[in-house]
Amino acid sequence: MKETITLTQPILINGKTVKTLTYDVEEITCEAFAEADARKLKSTGGGATGAISGAAELDYSFHLYLGFAAIIAVNPEIDFNDLARIKGPDIMEVMRIGRNFISAKSEEPSAPEDSAALLETTPEPSTLPFETSSDSESLIS
Repeated sequence: MKETITLTQPILINGKTVKTLTYDVEEITCEAFAEADARKLKSTGGGATGAISGAAELDYSFHLYLGFAAIIAVNPEIDFNDLARIKGPDIMEVMRIGRNFISAKSEEPSAPEDSAALLETTPEPSTLPFETSSDSESLIS
């Protein structure tokens, strides 16, 4: 689904000042995904040894390049180099596009819907309840 972001700081693309950019995360291809990853690695230190995050969900630079890929997917006249001129808070807006793509929820439920199933797997407490003062007095007498 196409959406639009409005840049607070317009950029120059192909000789034109651009203030709004359309994007569609559903149009990100495998090739675009891989290119976003490769460009992220290159920008953070080069090649396969560039800065690598432990999880895609936490890789903010990768999110930015995925946002670029979503923009390029519906604007083939724009390339990564054009979008690298984005600055300021607009960077965060594009990064959110990629972050939302990465963290999109699956259609599968993550937890059982039957609460009884949850109760069956809940262990009994393994510690004794705290002793009250009335309990300790009865032990002393």
